[in-house]
Amino acid sequence: MSVWIAIGATAVGCYLVKLLGLLVPAGALEHPLVKRLAALLPVALLAALTAQQTFSTGQQLMLDARGAGLAAAGLALVLRAPFLVVVGAAMAATAGVRAVAG
Repeated sequence: MSVWIAIGATAVGCYLVKLLGLLVPAGALEHPLVKRLAALLPVALLAALTAQQTFSTGQQLMLDARGAGLAAAGLALVLRAPFLVVVGAAMAATAGVRAVAG
């Protein structure tokens, strides 16, 4: 029963957050700081999620082939490669390190 209470509370919380976003005055959203934060926050959250998924296993910090894949993807991004090339570089680097490591 406690799982359903948690699901219900989460659903109500999500609805209230969405409602709160709709109630914000339009003038507040036009502020330059708010615009900048709205542009940068998703990028920061995605970067944090990527780092967490790459360098952790359960409760432990780990450096394995995924780190090489992330580094290869980062290099491809710096070189302004298309998205599929970035994904391919990450995949190839990860597979190569796993093949070498055995």
